[in-house]
Amino acid sequence: MNTITVNVGGILIGGANPIVVQTMCNTHTSDVPATVAQCKRLAAAGAQLIRITVPGLQDIPHLKAIKQQLRRDGVRTPLVADIHFSSETAIAAAKVVEKVRINPGNFHKDHEEARRQFARFLEVCEEYGTAVRIGLNHGSLGAYITDKYGNTPEAMALAAMEWVDMCLEAQFYNVVVSLKASNTVVMVQAYRELARLMKERGVVFPMHVGVTEAGNGDSGRIKSCVAISTLLAEGIGNTIRVSLTEDPENELPVARYLADRYGRPHPGKNCLSPQEETILKAACDYGAPLLNHEVDDIPLQDEYLKDEIMQACRRRFYKPEYIACPGCGRTMYNLQAAFEAVKSRTSHLKNVVIAVMGCIVNGPGEMADADFGYVGEGGGKVTLYKGKEPVKRHIPEEEAVDELVKLIEESEDIA
Repeated sequence: MNTITVNVGGILIGGANPIVVQTMCNTHTSDVPATVAQCKRLAAAGAQLIRITVPGLQDIPHLKAIKQQLRRDGVRTPLVADIHFSSETAIAAAKVVEKVRINPGNFHKDHEEARRQFARFLEVCEEYGTAVRIGLNHGSLGAYITDKYGNTPEAMALAAMEWVDMCLEAQFYNVVVSLKASNTVVMVQAYRELARLMKERGVVFPMHVGVTEAGNGDSGRIKSCVAISTLLAEGIGNTIRVSLTEDPENELPVARYLADRYGRPHPGKNCLSPQEETILKAACDYGAPLLNHEVDDIPLQDEYLKDEIMQACRRRFYKPEYIACPGCGRTMYNLQAAFEAVKSRTSHLKNVVIAVMGCIVNGPGEMADADFGYVGEGGGKVTLYKGKEPVKRHIPEEEAVDELVKLIEESEDIA
């Protein structure tokens, strides 16, 4: 699909340019040395953009220090500030980094005020040459959209288009758009609808594609590949992230494989093992036919791999469906260890969706599809959810997995 070209600190996204690979730090932004060190590792591992969370205005000086240290040390990889809720933080970050990721609908509870704040933000981005990612996720659309359209792929696309239209009216074109979901079917449908709507407008912005909260291990990789590959094969997607509940360095070989398979190959050798490449290839080969309901089964002798791909495409479930965020600077507990503990205690279940989320900022919204949720509060405490309702708060972290298992076992909804 033909898109306009966006410039992020010299990295060109869209148009005829190669697919851009990116990832996100999981260090605390206030820990400048740790974040700088991780950025260096990610850049060396092939990240072309690196995203850093900026929880509030108090973190802007840290963001400045991180960028200054990286540039002094010769690391030129553009930085992306990840902002939730605060338009003032977004505006301040736009004066520092090469790109800012926002969900403009979260700028204010009053929708008209959110629009005014977004217009202010665009003016600053224009002045400083800062690119913007309008990033909406399934489960965090807000009542303004869901009351009108429901919580659907079409609603996601329509929500994004309001902000796209504001960019067009302001003649601001340095924009990338994303509509992530942990549900691969929802994710693919949302991006297709977004592409269709932008094409109708006559201006197609580049799209950042990914499956959010994909989990880890083979499951996370397969889930990401079936959905991302389906879109890339259709020409939808100009920059990608494979979100894994692992060290962010581990995301990059998978993203590189996808970018090389569906775009212009990147220089250098990808560091996948033969087994990893076999898994990713199968996920890409069979993802689109399954998601598009062109086939009902796939000819794989490896039953484990077959089960994983079928579940990733939501065609057949042989184990719990896990939603787990990759973690970032807002995560205040050992997310990877907690996720492994939850999986080990619940792997015998079927027909249940369990979410393990890093924080309360977007955790409750992003786990909209989950039957049960484990969300870090910070301070060694966890909140447990049943559906969208918090049912147990302030549970000590060392007791939280036991309490989650008890909550699931006591539920009449789970066989």
